[in-house]
Formats: sequence, structure tokens, C-alpha cells
Amino acid sequence: MLSSHVRLVPARVRLVHSLVRSPSCSFMDLKALLSSLNDFASLSFAESWDNVGLLVEPSPPHTVNTLFLTNDLTEEVMEEALQKKADCILSYHPPIFRPMKRITWKTWKERLVIRALENRVAIYSPHTAYDAAPQGVNNWLAKGLGVCTSRPIHPSKAPSCPTEGTHRVEFNVNHTHDLDKIMSTVKGISDVSVTSFSARTDEEEQTRVSLHCGQQALMQVVAFLSQHRQLYQKTEILSLEKPLLLHTGMGRLCTLDDSVSLATLIERIKRHLKLSHVRLALGVGRTLESQVKVVALCAGSGSSVLQGAEADLYLTGEMSHHDVLDAASQGINVILCEHSNTERGFLSDLRDALSVHLENKINIILSEADRDPLQVV
Repeated sequence: MLSSHVRLVPARVRLVHSLVRSPSCSFMDLKALLSSLNDFASLSFAESWDNVGLLVEPSPPHTVNTLFLTNDLTEEVMEEALQKKADCILSYHPPIFRPMKRITWKTWKERLVIRALENRVAIYSPHTAYDAAPQGVNNWLAKGLGVCTSRPIHPSKAPSCPTEGTHRVEFNVNHTHDLDKIMSTVKGISDVSVTSFSARTDEEEQTRVSLHCGQQALMQVVAFLSQHRQLYQKTEILSLEKPLLLHTGMGRLCTLDDSVSLATLIERIKRHLKLSHVRLALGVGRTLESQVKVVALCAGSGSSVLQGAEADLYLTGEMSHHDVLDAASQGINVILCEHSNTERGFLSDLRDALSVHLENKINIILSEADRDPLQVV
């Protein structure tokens, strides 16, 4: 159980930004910008299936004076970015996801690539890296609930840690074995780090050998040790896991300081997302006056992230029909806001945060043409 929490308090003051920033802004080399963006939210936090990072790169060197932010890069948004002289587009959703076999004028996504390259515009997408980040999309979404504590539903693992390899192998060597020969053999296996220290077992002085190795090297280590029955019988093999990050990961489980009615929470969410309507599925036995204390949320499409989370309410952009039925049958209310409506508002916060992070070195502007493709009619 994770005991550490992030405390979320709705912001009451928002800075007013002009469309284009001060002329004092200069420029950044594209590679320097990419490095800074990764420092802001590491791409290592993205899901393995995702396509994140630099997707389109003009021939180097490429300098960036204007960074253009959008949730979805459509042809209409691309036209806007070109009119506003963008040098790099940060598109939250990756416009290139499935592999492209050709770049022609036939499909809209191919045309995006062509226009970007013709006009020397880079395209970068962070997507699920920003979902997981402590200062990312899901934390922004949680701000609309009211004062609460929050933790990831599925915490990320540290991208790197001091321990090398995926397994640790430990065994004791007594005086009946040739220690030098054993150490020489295991040290000769590729990608194995070896340490040893004195140990006393059953009143006998022995040497404790500890190896760190990957999956492939593990098989070679086991093959060697199995030739020495006494060593192998008392060998311990441990699978190593990277430590969890308490504030980074997919989804958020939010506990409100004070319970509120479902009707009150709906109004808070609509106000935060600037929506006149949301879709609601009442949990079995629940009403609009039912109290809500715990909210599980996931920006975008939340079915897989929210499944199994214990909460009074699920908040996301979209879920499958059957996943909604499953949640409602357990007495869990479900609010759906349409996919990108749970993400797009984050871009204003992102602009502010990146301006500080990048020390106002470049202009950062938001798309005005970007919008959710679905509307209530």
C-alpha cells in the first residue's frame, strides 16, 4: 500500500497570456529543446505500446523560435500552426501511430508529414509520458474535483536504479571447492557483475558469492552451477524489480477531503472542463444525492486503467459499453466527458509550466482550432 500522497488544491488564479510571447524570446536548437522537454517529463514513463518523442525532424540544424501546442494535430490545426510560423509542434496525441508504408498525398496523416517537412516544422508527441507525470494530465484533471489527496492507480517504475541486471544469484562456496576457479568462470560470463564476502554457516567459514545478471546471462550461470551439485542445491535466485514511483503513473485515485453529492461533483467537473454536458451512468442503488468520497480517474480512454479500482466514481473520457455496465453493477457511478475533453484543458497549464522550465527562451502558443471531434447536437 502506498502511503505517500499528492495534495491537490484547485488553482484560483490564472495568468493571462497573449497569443504570441514577448519579442525578447530568442530561440533554442531542436536537440536542446528535446532534451529540456525530456527533463520536464521523461519519455521513459510512456507506455510500451505508445509512439512518443520526436516523430518528424527537419534536416539539421533546426532552431525553434515558436513552439505550438495542440491536443490533436489535424489538417486544420496544421494550417493554423503554419500561419503562426511554428517551428515545432507539440501534439499531445501522436499523429503518427501505426507504421506508414509510404508518404503520399492520399491520406490526411501522410499529408501532415509532407507539410511538416516542406515547411521545416518538427513534430513531437509526449502522450502517455504526460499522463504519468506528477505534473501531467491526470493531476490537472484531478484539480477539478476539489481539495483532495491523490496517488497513481498504477505507479510507474523507476526508469533506472543502481542495481544492474534483472536477477540476483547467491550461493556459498566452502573450502572443498576451488573458489578461484568458480570466480574466474562466473566473471567470464558476459553481463554479469560479481561480489563476494566472508560468511559463517554452521560454524564453517565460507565465501558468499552474489551475482547480478540479465535473463540471458542467468541461463549460463545456472548451467555452470548445475554442474556442481552442492553449490546448486543451495543457490538462491531472486527476480529484481525496479522501485515504484509514488507520484508517477497511470490514472489517479483521489480521496476528497470532504464528501460531496454526486450532483455537486458533476457541476465541479463540468466547470473545470468548460462543458455544458457530460454523460452519466448511475451505479446500482445510487442517486444524484449519493455521497462521493473516492474518485478514480483517467484522462482519455480509461477502461483498462480504471478496471478494478475501488471508488465511488469513475471519471474518464470514454469507456466501452460493457465496462460501464460492469462498473455500474458494482455501485460505481461513471462520468464520461468524451476523450479529448479530459485532456485539452491541460495545455494551458502546460504552456505556463514550460515557459518557466524553458526560461522563456521561446514563444509558446496554444492552438485555437484544436477541438474534440464530437459535439452534442
